[in-house]
Amino acid sequence: MGDLLVRDGELAEIGESGALAAPDGAEVVDAEGLHALPAFVDPHVHLRTPGREDEEDIDSGTRAAAAGGFCAILAMPNTDPVVDTASVLNSLRRRAREEARVPLGFTAAITRGQAGEQLTEMAELASEGAAGFTDDGLPVRSAGVLRQALQYQKLAGRTIALHEEDPALSGAGVMHEGAASAQLGLAGIPSVSESTMVARDAALAEYEQARIHIQHVSARQTVEVIERAKAAGVQISAEATPHHLTLTDQAVMGLDSNFKMNPPLRSEDDREALIEALRSGTLDCIATDHAPHAREEKEQPFETAPMGVIGLETAFAALHTELVLPGIIGLELLAERMTAGGEPFGIPAPVLSVGAPANIVLVDLEAQWEVGEAGYESRSTNSCFAGRSFTGRVRMTVAGGSVAYRERSFAIGAV
Repeated sequence: MGDLLVRDGELAEIGESGALAAPDGAEVVDAEGLHALPAFVDPHVHLRTPGREDEEDIDSGTRAAAAGGFCAILAMPNTDPVVDTASVLNSLRRRAREEARVPLGFTAAITRGQAGEQLTEMAELASEGAAGFTDDGLPVRSAGVLRQALQYQKLAGRTIALHEEDPALSGAGVMHEGAASAQLGLAGIPSVSESTMVARDAALAEYEQARIHIQHVSARQTVEVIERAKAAGVQISAEATPHHLTLTDQAVMGLDSNFKMNPPLRSEDDREALIEALRSGTLDCIATDHAPHAREEKEQPFETAPMGVIGLETAFAALHTELVLPGIIGLELLAERMTAGGEPFGIPAPVLSVGAPANIVLVDLEAQWEVGEAGYESRSTNSCFAGRSFTGRVRMTVAGGSVAYRERSFAIGAV
């Protein structure tokens, strides 16, 4: 129980419940029964802007982020056109200033058109505000090209984030290679497709003394590679998604394409390894890999449907329900990992302390709700948690001192 006073975008005072007097004209939020946590940061979001605003745009994507308790997000560059030039980046940053509900950063591509051949003008893009570099959605196939990118990173001063997949191994796979894929008769993606690329890229980062961030880790073998790299002093960080932390390839048995993503849902052994890596810090943060798709695209047969699921609005609730309530991890650890997403990119984790930027999420840890029952803030509905009952809900999000999201039924008063 306690009071928080926000003034001029900062957390101005923290006191015992009833100890702080509200200034004249201040908006008063009765948050009795709720928990105040530092708001979350997501380093891995697809906004589909420019090119596919029917699936998501800056307004809807950041609205979904705020509804999920996020005070800042980073958008991926695999748009149409790709964010690989200063002109495209500057256009997006201008739009974000007008449309974004929460602070929004943009990553730029490592290679032109994400073709994996010619590097972008990384130093120029960094000077124009790129938060980092990634060809997310596609791996950098050539070790030589990635080595060159890591060398240029020293000029650009930004982290390189990597989608790790060896196409020669993943091939035409549509789900995890294992007993479930064999039973369904579907082409599988072996976990070694991910782990071998991480091993290659960690070795390159060590050699070049460069910094890399591994996106959406899904496999035990990958965790082991990252552990060894960190022990050797490699500048490497890594993220995992709520779906990889809570679901396995058994969810695919019904052939619902909302369980199709890349990397795929893997085995229970892999999931348990991810949870342990979250505890140990081998996995530094949680990222949603929010990937909207049009309904008609996801309604295709499983084999041909696109990969990806939305996740901004369900991330906290899914992890609170599946990991915190059963006692697998603590609420404090979950908050730490959900606020740490910006740190690999130089964005400090939000904290609840006097003088810090007011990035706060109010959550009702007892609230039970059904995903999708009241619709989504996102333009898309391809959630792998659709129809699931969760416990724990975001009631309000404050980003940089401003209310970014307030649940419709959440009462506000002014004095």
